[in-house]
Amino acid sequence: MNRARAFGLLVALCALPGLVTGVSAQTRAWLDRAQVTYGETVTLNIETSASVRQVDYRPLAAQFDIAGQTVRRSFGMVNGQSRAKSLFAVGIRPRGPGVITVPALRVGNASTSPLRLTVLPPTVQQAGGDAEAFVETEFDATQPYVQQAVGMAVRLHVAVPVLSGQLDQDQVEGASLEQVGADIQYQREIGGRRYSVVERRYLLVPERSGPLRVPGARFNGQAVGGFFDNIFDDGRKPLAAAAPDQRLQVRPVPADAPQPWLPLRDLRLRYLQSPRDARVGEATMVELEAIADGARASQVPVPGLAETDQAQVFADPVQADEQFIEGRPRTTLRRRIAIVPLKPGALSLPGPRIEWWDAVQGVARTAMLPPLQLQVSPALDAPVGSGEVPRAPATAGETPDPRASAVAPVRDRRGWLLLAAVALAVIAAFTWWWSRARRASVRMAEVPGASPQPAVARSPSLAEALRQGELSAIARALSGEAGVRGDDLDGVRARLDDTAQREAIERLQAARWGDGDAAVALVALRGAFAQGPRWRMRGRAPSSLLPPLYPR
Repeated sequence: MNRARAFGLLVALCALPGLVTGVSAQTRAWLDRAQVTYGETVTLNIETSASVRQVDYRPLAAQFDIAGQTVRRSFGMVNGQSRAKSLFAVGIRPRGPGVITVPALRVGNASTSPLRLTVLPPTVQQAGGDAEAFVETEFDATQPYVQQAVGMAVRLHVAVPVLSGQLDQDQVEGASLEQVGADIQYQREIGGRRYSVVERRYLLVPERSGPLRVPGARFNGQAVGGFFDNIFDDGRKPLAAAAPDQRLQVRPVPADAPQPWLPLRDLRLRYLQSPRDARVGEATMVELEAIADGARASQVPVPGLAETDQAQVFADPVQADEQFIEGRPRTTLRRRIAIVPLKPGALSLPGPRIEWWDAVQGVARTAMLPPLQLQVSPALDAPVGSGEVPRAPATAGETPDPRASAVAPVRDRRGWLLLAAVALAVIAAFTWWWSRARRASVRMAEVPGASPQPAVARSPSLAEALRQGELSAIARALSGEAGVRGDDLDGVRARLDDTAQREAIERLQAARWGDGDAAVALVALRGAFAQGPRWRMRGRAPSSLLPPLYPR
């Protein structure tokens, strides 16, 4: 009996592999078309009864572009048993014509079989009345220079209603290709037939000289079919067209070309704002404009004015505006410049100039503007009959800065007031010292501005900051002289006794934290503080530390 049971168990074990094979998962793969035109998308279908959530499509990336993926799952009964199936679909687009093998893919524990796909070259349709669709490519220069911006237009012509489609343009080896702007649609009649046109613009920039091959653009889509397509199919028919390849001859940089190399179709300079009159120590605004046809903003030199010994020049950041007209970049640069004259009389500043290469005529050119002529009047409070603005006296051990002192007019009317202020400061300091000596408590280090320094003295650190023109350094220097912590400009302004200096502090605050003009603020600071800060007398020594007028 035991032998019979053992024999039956052995028979069951031998039959088990056959049962497992009978219920093993089934997997198959197929293409919806075995032959396509280059640029079209074919669908790879994979059906399996295995329990898998996704298929690894990475082996396809070597020869195909993956367009999209879907999955559909279904359940059914087979011989009284429930079965589940999954259908995976992925769109693949071949990367070139020829006979291509779709590699096997792993699906759970099984693998699909390799598949064969024939990819035909794109059909080039010539423009004419019989073509339902054709593509053409046009360049604004067939013999460009290296790094010259070339406008490229691709136009798709379709004479039948299109349900769906895609227009592709491959990259160009040896050049950069960038699509610019949105597609343009319009109607056009050729050979007595009306076409709907889709125009797409590109910017082509050759990177090396020699022949340059530009692949033709391709269109693949679905159009509305005819009578038999509606009866025997879904009412659609494939529609494909391609443009022929184009060849450009790229020329090298000429030996006599100006540097930096700037190939353009046109370059123009002009004054948007050019005043004729100015005044010593006051900022006069000039605005320049440069329009370059065939270059982007990063390629065009920024126009400007050179600084001379008769004037200081402060330029604002350039404002750039890029547009693409007929596929080419057209850049407009605008720049505002503040000119601060240092001497009265006639002032002449050389106009801006930019050297460039005319890519149309093949010659070197120079865009330039005439000199800027200004008639400079003396400062409002300058001494009568003086040929130029007097220089501010230099502090001990410091070389006077002609630029910092020239923009600061001398205020002779305040001479006696300054002397009186010095005398009062000396008396107040002596009284304070005598009072503190009686109390045997020295607190001078805690009193900001208690030392009786002359009102016309200028701190070397402040003068250095004014020469360098850094607004944050000027704020720190003023705060240090005022005896306030950090850069408390409000505290500095409250201790100043001069209206022009307080207004200069306000301009400094607006330039640092608001929408003020840094160049204008710097001019105001240099003019107001050329002779040093002027502090309020009550700020020299706080009232709590001064002795009373009548001793108690």
